[in-house]
Amino acid sequence: MDSIEEKRVYGDREGAITAYVASAMGVVRVRVAGDTVGEFGLCERCAVRDIAATRDAVAIATDRDIRVCPLESERDDGTASEDETFVETGFGPAVAVGYDGGDLIGADPEGRVARRAGGSEEWVTLEDEAVETVRAIDGDLVGADRGVFRVHGGGLDHAGLTDVRDVSAAGVPLAATADGLYKLGNGWMAVLEGSFDTVAADPRSRRGHIERAHAVSGETIYASTGDGEWLADDDASDRIVGFGYGDETYAVTETGTFRSSSEDGWRRRLLGVTDVVGMAVPATTPPKTDSPAR
Repeated sequence: MDSIEEKRVYGDREGAITAYVASAMGVVRVRVAGDTVGEFGLCERCAVRDIAATRDAVAIATDRDIRVCPLESERDDGTASEDETFVETGFGPAVAVGYDGGDLIGADPEGRVARRAGGSEEWVTLEDEAVETVRAIDGDLVGADRGVFRVHGGGLDHAGLTDVRDVSAAGVPLAATADGLYKLGNGWMAVLEGSFDTVAADPRSRRGHIERAHAVSGETIYASTGDGEWLADDDASDRIVGFGYGDETYAVTETGTFRSSSEDGWRRRLLGVTDVVGMAVPATTPPKTDSPAR
């Protein structure tokens, strides 16, 4: 048993999901039901730089390769099997990874951005010119120093903004930048001013709608109300680096605290890892009918 592994029996509670937390120590698999964290432990030991998931797989970017773990089997309670294994894809060292539908998108430290189509084992470079300092990939969005790029056909289109720290593609495209939080409508429109590092939205969101979304600026978490307003939700003095969505909202901090929303605010659970870079929660239900497949 790994030193950080801990088990808590919560029986057959409905709504149990599995979250994957990426850190410098490896990938921590966290089983959670509602706002209660169950068992958790390292399922892959390596230095992870980014993480993404679909309903069918989890992908991680590491200093050696992009690795993928197919989610082929589930327990009776709907959570993932412990037999999951991450396998190499032949991409090479990577700094960011994301899924665009069933396609895997990756970026390396030199700015090469490539796509591996669903069902294929071949990586195809999307742009001859390097995209300097890619920081995040989500859906067809690539966030970098030079702005947001969109995967279009067999290439990349520059879509504006600069100094982008994070992107979210679900529902309405969002970008966290050094000077504000933006959403894509008729061009990029400022939502909030300030320096933002993290943004995420529920991947089950309908196209054109923001239903659940969160962003972090300094020590403040902002939550979307769903009607265009963003309200300061809580203190983030322990820097939040990723969000996930199930029946509740989940977040993870750089120092390894797993948060789950509850009626009384955020519940917290230390995972025993540090240098956390993000989290991914494979969806357990199909996306809504007018939302892009993710």
